[in-house]
Parts: sequence; C-alpha cells; structure tokens
Amino acid sequence: MMTAKPLLLAALLAGLAFPAVAQRGGHQAERRPQTFEALVHCRTIADSAARLQCYDTAAAALEQAAERRDLVVVDRAQVRESRRRLFGLALPHLPIFGGGDNDRDDQEITQIDSTVASAVRNDLGQWQVRLQDGGTWIQTDFNPLALAPRPGQPVSVHRGALGSYMMRVNRQPGVRVRRVL
Repeated sequence: MMTAKPLLLAALLAGLAFPAVAQRGGHQAERRPQTFEALVHCRTIADSAARLQCYDTAAAALEQAAERRDLVVVDRAQVRESRRRLFGLALPHLPIFGGGDNDRDDQEITQIDSTVASAVRNDLGQWQVRLQDGGTWIQTDFNPLALAPRPGQPVSVHRGALGSYMMRVNRQPGVRVRRVL
C-alpha cells in the first residue's frame, strides 16, 4: 500500500525542482539528474497501478539520493538568501545562482543592509568591517570615516561603478570596499 510520505516527497521535490530546470527561452534545458528524470517518466505510464509503482520507486530513489546528498533541491528563497550571503564575492557563473534567460534584473542583489559585528583599522588607516551575516569587507580607498564603526551600527554595502562596492556605516558618507571573506 502506498504511504503518503513518499508521494508527498515526490510531489514536493518535483514542484521545487522543475521550474529551475525547465527550458529557458528556446535554449536546451539543463541536464537533470537521473533520479529526477525517473520521477518525470512516471507521468507517461498509462496504467494506474504501474504508474503508482513507478512513483513509489522514484520517490524512494529521490529520498535516498537526498539523504546521501547526491541530490539537493533548493527553492528560490534559498537561492536569493545564498546570493545575498555571497554578495561581493567574485564567483564563477553557476546556473544554480541565476543568470538564466528567465531571471529578472529586479532579482539581482545590488545592496545589502546589515549591522556591524566588529571593525578594526589597519596600519594604513583603512577599516576592515565584519558584518553580522559573516561577510568581511575591507576599505580600498583612503577617505576617512568621521566616526569609527562600532558593533551594532547599521551598515549598507551597494554595488558601485565598474564592479566596485561602496559601504556606508551609520549614514556616514560612503567609502570604497571589497569583500574579503
């Protein structure tokens, strides 16, 4: 007898994964994992009992692949959070983080707002600021900050011209920075 857990898992995984791998603007779809293809194939089986057996088998295979971490399914909210956490780091173009034909420009992260966790000044007088979310930024220009950054103060980092980044601490004028961690 079919339990609800595998069928629910299969439906959930199919619903979350399918939009991310669907064809984009006439381009060939990205290669999908075999375990996922097996689940999609079950839809083509006409006989109800055979289709149900196929779904049971495919759902069990998906569950095992997920437990082994051979297959990871993420939703758009998780992708957005990862993009936010990686903001400012130079990474290779990975389809999982967007960049496809269906991505909208308004989804691109151009600014992050956080809180100062710690700040230290180097020998050149430039600030290295660690944010609450774990990102560390170092000042690349020599413009002084009127007030030293202190833990708990609001900070915003936004994308500047030509791939640069500007950081404002506690509403002070911005300084150029780059992400180091």
